Amino acid sequence: MAQAFPNSRFHGFDTHAGSLDEARRNAAAAGVAGRVEFSLTRADDYPDGGYGLICFFDILHDLGDPVAAARHAEKTLAPGGTVLLVEPFAQDQVKDNLSPVAQLYYSASTTICCAHAVSEGGAMVLGAQAGQARLADVFRKAGFTHFRRAAETPFNFIFEVRR
Repeated sequence: MAQAFPNSRFHGFDTHAGSLDEARRNAAAAGVAGRVEFSLTRADDYPDGGYGLICFFDILHDLGDPVAAARHAEKTLAPGGTVLLVEPFAQDQVKDNLSPVAQLYYSASTTICCAHAVSEGGAMVLGAQAGQARLADVFRKAGFTHFRRAAETPFNFIFEVRR
């Protein structure tokens, strides 16, 4: 994104220091290190930057309190800003998630995603097969009024979320 939008600044947040170190190396190699910043922080306490775009790339379902993360995004988003949410492809009903991809996601979700959310206190454990209705509910609870599926692949949904 930093290469595609040279007049923008980017801030990356993560709770894993090793991932942030790798991100810094990648930014330097791509020649964008002067326009990107990476910080060790949680999804519900990064600094308010009046962000025009906040992205959750395949992470919301792993969080112990996804509503708190969405609420923090709502608070730190600039007027007219957008949340870009990328989450695993999942229908709202288990009976509609019987594909080989969904079966793999359920397996991984049980041992990785849900376990991580529980380790963070598990106020709401979504898992990788949350579905659009549950994800939209998270953002409604956080104060957003617009939740739209912008695109999908066999593996992911991409949502646009606005106030």
